[in-house]
Amino acid sequence: MEVIKWLREYREIEAALAWSGTFADYLPMVTKNPNLALHAHARIYAMLKAAGIETSGDQKKYKFFDKELFGLDKTLERLIEEYFHSAAKRLDVRKRILLLMGPVSGGKSTIVSLLKRGLEEFTRTEEGAVYAIDGCPMHEDPLHLLPVSLRPQFEELYGIRIEGNLCPVCRLRLDEEFGGEVEHIPVKRIVFSEEQRVGVGTFTPSDPKSQDIADLTGSIDFSTITEYGSESDPRAYRFDGELNKANRGLMEFQEMLKSDEKFLWNLLSLSQEGNFKAGRFALISADELVIAHTNENEYQAFISNKKNEALQSRIIVMHIPYNLKVSDEVKIYEKLISQSDIKNVHLAPHSLWATSVFSVLSRIKPSKKQGMDLVKKMRIYDGEDVEGFNQKDIKELTMEGEEQGEGMSGVDPRYVINRISTALIRDDHACINALDILRALKDGLSQHTSIMKEEKENLLNLIAVARREYDEMAKIEVQKAFVYAYEESAKSLLNNYLDNVEAFCNSSKLYDQITGEQLEPDEQLMRSIEEQIGVSENAKKTFREEILIRISMYARKGKAFGYSSHERLKEAIEKKLFADLKDIVKITTSVDHPDQDQLRRINNVMDRLINEHGYCPICANEIVKYVGALLNR
Repeated sequence: MEVIKWLREYREIEAALAWSGTFADYLPMVTKNPNLALHAHARIYAMLKAAGIETSGDQKKYKFFDKELFGLDKTLERLIEEYFHSAAKRLDVRKRILLLMGPVSGGKSTIVSLLKRGLEEFTRTEEGAVYAIDGCPMHEDPLHLLPVSLRPQFEELYGIRIEGNLCPVCRLRLDEEFGGEVEHIPVKRIVFSEEQRVGVGTFTPSDPKSQDIADLTGSIDFSTITEYGSESDPRAYRFDGELNKANRGLMEFQEMLKSDEKFLWNLLSLSQEGNFKAGRFALISADELVIAHTNENEYQAFISNKKNEALQSRIIVMHIPYNLKVSDEVKIYEKLISQSDIKNVHLAPHSLWATSVFSVLSRIKPSKKQGMDLVKKMRIYDGEDVEGFNQKDIKELTMEGEEQGEGMSGVDPRYVINRISTALIRDDHACINALDILRALKDGLSQHTSIMKEEKENLLNLIAVARREYDEMAKIEVQKAFVYAYEESAKSLLNNYLDNVEAFCNSSKLYDQITGEQLEPDEQLMRSIEEQIGVSENAKKTFREEILIRISMYARKGKAFGYSSHERLKEAIEKKLFADLKDIVKITTSVDHPDQDQLRRINNVMDRLINEHGYCPICANEIVKYVGALLNR
């Protein structure tokens, strides 16, 4: 069977990862490849870089998060550059607990989960290989075996800095089993695994009355007290707390701000000094990232308590807002739906787009810029240019939004996907469209007990705005399908326009090949196209000259100027064609008993929607009827 083959290959891969030897064997390896001695924060940063980085201007996009997180590129860049990159360079931020703060379902838990799973995979690669003292309950760095007095010489010779000391168990073994001869201490390669409690840990607080600090730092093994005679003997202690097992990697501290104070005290020394207290031992070294996540209300309650001031100074807070790009919000819902077992329900095109418009509008704050409304701002954020504004304005809008706390409130993806799920399974529909989902969102607001009356009214208004946006999208979609030989029609209109523009700019006349007449440029035709995109009478000359310059640029490069070569002109041509077809669409879609010609048109439109735009027969029929009703209002 194929599965047996997979299992055999899996065992071979696991066997290839194994390595064991002595400290004397390990030393040539680490001096040749200092990356083996990376500290925890540097290892995480190396993992993030290894996944790839895309640079665009002064912005970086880390591919590590690409498949799971959408619309958080700037946030993740800030997190990686300001925290992980700095920490990797041993700057002081390394001595801080990382606290991700943001609204519910904003991606905080996903970030932590990806870092944990990523570390597990990274340590299985040669680039991310990790070695540890064999038998150490904290799988600590073998270089801890070097005496402190020799470390400056080692760093000077090999450029490798050593921080931290042996744990009590390894100290005892070194003295009693190996007589102080560190070169004979066994070393092995390890791979991180939360399941096996190696390098990755998770601490979840529970009832303060029942939870023991031992969950973090380990505990005394009372069954061995009589054998070893003392609670301070390392052999009588279980070094199995989350701080012990997450050493060399990452520990997630869930609900940290809800924890009892005694659990947080251990983090004070760990964050600042890189050690913690356990049992009757000296301070125990630990090299790990402690990462937590919370919402804004919990954080405000935490910082208002003066008792927490010492811990507050040891925390770096990173804001994780909601996504503000419609196109990325669509990807979020597509990902969540793809993880379900619903495969037989067809989602009509633009259904998730209309849903995402509503979600993003609820998170955007009104701008103080004159002429900038929520919809325009939404489009600017999604990479579009709108009337009076373009992508040059996005930096100023983003700064203004950050000052207002933009993205820290609004509709969360979890609520939206719940309502999409409701729409998907209701009445066993074979296909659902944008109106079905918007209706489900509207119905869900009345069941949402935490939404106040004023907020509910605002959300209902935003659903109406999302529907209007969808209406415009639907009209364009159907009108496009009505344009027979669309590309040919567009090219013909474009060439006619360009001939007239060239004559206008050169102050020449056009030659009519049929009549042989010399004609003035057709101002009415040119204006009928330019007005579609708001080119004013005063701006027409500049616009036309810009078109000629673009044609000249294409000619110099040996490229043909086509229908799609100028984005604004393309939009103008499309709108002109659509305007000319509007009456045909209205008549054809509104007739109860169409004649043969009208029926042919409708069938052609349906075929185009199905074959070229992703519709099924059900939603294609629905959108044609819906647009007909819109145009006849």
